[in-house]
Amino acid sequence: QVEVVESGGGLVQAGGSLRLSCAASGRSISSYAMGWFRQAAGKEREFVATITLMGLSKRYADSVLGRFTISRDNAKNTVYLQMNNLKPEDTAVYYCSAGRRPGLSNLADEYDYWGLGTQVTVSS
Repeated sequence: QVEVVESGGGLVQAGGSLRLSCAASGRSISSYAMGWFRQAAGKEREFVATITLMGLSKRYADSVLGRFTISRDNAKNTVYLQMNNLKPEDTAVYYCSAGRRPGLSNLADEYDYWGLGTQVTVSS
């Protein structure tokens, strides 16, 4: 079983940047695809980005493409989400997830382990 804990959220002005971290414990994340999802108040959880086991392939939601970058450091058992040029519509709770299923899935149901999330608030 993998436990993941997100950190790095906060309040930032539009156009600013944040870097989220997802620290895993219990097992090595090298066997898991890792993903980031987010959920804004009153909305369903939505896919943000995912990265394959060795970090060779990545996939992004259209809404964040070109602004967000997902990366992983398997030696540190950590995944990152660098968020640049943030917009008010990026405001949400951001969740890290780990999935045994290979590939670049954007479906939350295909991820097995989830953190409790970290709040990101972007002011206009």
